[in-house]
Amino acid sequence: MGEEKRNQEYASSFSEDSVSPGRLKIFFGYAAGVGKTYAMLEAAHQAQKEGINVVVGYVEPHARPDTLALLDGLEVLPCKEIDYRGIKLKEFDLDQALQRKPQLILVDELAHNNAQGCRHTKRYQDVEELLQAGINVYTTVNVQHLESLNDLVSSITGIAVNERIPDHVFDRANQVELVDIEPDELVKRLQAGKVYRERQAKQALQNFFTTENLAALREIAMRRTADQLNRTALQAGKGKSAKAGEHILICLSSAPSNAKVIRTAARMAEAFHSGFTALFVQTPETKELSGENLKRLRGNLRLAEQLGAQIATVYGADPAEQIAEYARVSGVTKIVMGRINHKQNFITGKKSLADRLIELTDLDVYIIPDHQPLYKKRMGRIRISGSRFSWKDTAIMLLSLILSTAVGFGFFYAGFSESNIITVYILGVLLTAVWTGGHFYGAIASLLSVAAFNYFFTVPRFTFQAYDPSYPVTFLIMLFSSIIASSLASRVKAQARLAAEKSYYTELLLESSQKLQKGRTEWDCLHLAAEQLNRMYDRPILYALNEAEGTLNFRIEPEDEKSILTGLNSEDIGVAKWVQKNNKHAGATTNTLPDAKWLFLSVRGAQGVMGIVGIPIVGYSVPDAFEKNLMIAILSECGLSQERIRLQEERNRAELQAQKERLQANLLRAVSHDLRTPLTNISGSAGMLMQEERLLDQAARKTLYTSIYDDTNWLINMTENLLIATHLGTDKEAFKTSPELLDELFESVIRHLDRRAADHQISVQLDNDTLMATMNIRLIQRVLINIMNNAIQYTPKGSHIELRGLQVGDKVQIIVSDDGPGIPDSAKKHLFDLFYTAGQGKADCQRGLGLGLNLCQAIVAMHGGKITVSDHKPSGTMFQFSLPVVYPK
Repeated sequence: MGEEKRNQEYASSFSEDSVSPGRLKIFFGYAAGVGKTYAMLEAAHQAQKEGINVVVGYVEPHARPDTLALLDGLEVLPCKEIDYRGIKLKEFDLDQALQRKPQLILVDELAHNNAQGCRHTKRYQDVEELLQAGINVYTTVNVQHLESLNDLVSSITGIAVNERIPDHVFDRANQVELVDIEPDELVKRLQAGKVYRERQAKQALQNFFTTENLAALREIAMRRTADQLNRTALQAGKGKSAKAGEHILICLSSAPSNAKVIRTAARMAEAFHSGFTALFVQTPETKELSGENLKRLRGNLRLAEQLGAQIATVYGADPAEQIAEYARVSGVTKIVMGRINHKQNFITGKKSLADRLIELTDLDVYIIPDHQPLYKKRMGRIRISGSRFSWKDTAIMLLSLILSTAVGFGFFYAGFSESNIITVYILGVLLTAVWTGGHFYGAIASLLSVAAFNYFFTVPRFTFQAYDPSYPVTFLIMLFSSIIASSLASRVKAQARLAAEKSYYTELLLESSQKLQKGRTEWDCLHLAAEQLNRMYDRPILYALNEAEGTLNFRIEPEDEKSILTGLNSEDIGVAKWVQKNNKHAGATTNTLPDAKWLFLSVRGAQGVMGIVGIPIVGYSVPDAFEKNLMIAILSECGLSQERIRLQEERNRAELQAQKERLQANLLRAVSHDLRTPLTNISGSAGMLMQEERLLDQAARKTLYTSIYDDTNWLINMTENLLIATHLGTDKEAFKTSPELLDELFESVIRHLDRRAADHQISVQLDNDTLMATMNIRLIQRVLINIMNNAIQYTPKGSHIELRGLQVGDKVQIIVSDDGPGIPDSAKKHLFDLFYTAGQGKADCQRGLGLGLNLCQAIVAMHGGKITVSDHKPSGTMFQFSLPVVYPK
């Protein structure tokens, strides 16, 4: 219940908008007692005097009265009590600090390991979350707590420090203040009881706090501070420091000395401002790692990641060749490796890994000395441990032995030499090694083959005795030949399996990339990535889109596992929301909420978190280094695809907005221009009638009335077109169709035509008086009125205009034709363009907006048809479109 409540508390605060990250200031010392906390509290008081809202989040409860006195006048957050094995531990309360959200918070002891039950396993992760929330942080740390310096400090003091922070946390600090006093002065303070109590002080003076140790640590702290300042200056000047052409490579392994190699390489990369890669060569032997070796390998992998290394994985049975090939294609300039801590095989003359790398490459190879005890490689244990007893494999081995013996009898009675029979047995051993799983059966087959050859084919036969003194030598050669052949066959089989796995993973990545490129929506991309992860891990995969409102609507792949969605509790959702807010991985196998059942990962893009993916860990195997890299690669590709879709949508929205603005500007310009003429005419005619009515004769008054009527009709038609155009773009739900009689439609159109229709010969022709079509009658009526009015406008008086309807298959064809002068071919291709009004035959009227025919095209398209224009023989123009026919019942 406590864990669930804890997750509910911080999950509720994740809907806040993103803010600029806070600034980090580290008070850096070379040993306890130099005055880091004192200096931090003094700086806090000064900041408070300057009007900054300061809160003390956590200060280590030292028995130092001068330091504790500085807490007076500062707001102190209460500690969070954690019950651990019956002991009440006081820890920094991260959730309360986030809720309080001061401008500046003090968090002592940056390298502290949090008690079990806290959100993060390390306090520096608490500080990172504070910074992510936009809170400035003051903190303290000693030089021995920096990860890359751990081995160096340990070699000086003889004491291994367990609480450490990655170097990138120290390097990201906006300001580092070195708190320094002379080593002799620190010893005096220790002796006076100002640092530790008397008993602790005596032990410290005898071990860690010797003058020589303190002087060496002080020098390291000064040098590290200078390096950090140099890095900050380079980043400020160039954005990022140049790589100077250097690229350092280390090899990950389960060897005890590998951690020291990683730290040394990280310091070298820092000094050279170079790239840093940690390479893991996956061989058949590494597949069988377990127990302490597997734990050590995973720890070294996490250490390399913390120190800023890029993790890479390659497959192969020969590590030297794989390392050399990777170094060549990746531009590596230096290889750092540990001491060869297993005894060399002087019998076979097999060269060490370092010697082979020197032969295969022209790179500098650095060997890091180590004081670890000799690591004796137990030959065969890994291989045998991977082989389990199988009745099937045993039967294959015995069958191969029986067949080899049967063939041997045939050769024996045929008079063939013993060497031919030996070759048959070696062939049987090869087949056993290929057809069974592991070296074990090949080795047993080798021994049984020698025994069978001795029993059946050497004199005296059918005994295990041999009279000929050369037979023991023959047996040994046969045994060694069989074992070597079996080993080579097993190795080829293992390499083939590794090659198949590599090919499968490569194909999976390529397939993922191709599928993600085809994704139409962000949900599509996440679903495709989840499908690939499901194939790779053979377990259900959760995924959710990071939507604008901050909600997480999880889906699952495969879809038939929906019961898992209903089983998600508040703890699981809390971990996912933490990942959503902080853009970091969390959950099982991480240092953030490691007790969770799921591993949640953020799908990252340049714009932040694009989505969340959840992978179950409890009840399943933990992904190895290569699988993890592959998973990150797929999610990175997914993030890029999502970002591409999001950017395309933003571009489309921007283009649409720009187009709307252009249309609005054109419409306003056209309306302001074209409204002026009819309104001026109406105003002028009305004014003349009001002022000069008695002086005007009947014909003059009728002319003015007609002008007012025509201009008013024109305004009504234009307004109707504008209203319909607006509704088509914004109120598509109002578009409804129904069966309508064409006879009634045509009759209504004729009634609403322009007054000048009387000057033309208008005819209506219907093939069938009961002909019906599916339409929105108001909109289709507007189409025909616009086309007919255009014909009236642009044809001479007395011209013939025909409105015709006929059935063609399952369509009703509606045709409007005239015998006027026609429309030039050059104008036809622009006839339906919006605002196209230039000249004869290019618009819906001489002073129109250019809306009518464009509107007609849009209305007909909404009915599933297409409007066309063509020449009417022998002269004139013909418009036609079709509607779905309705058969009367």
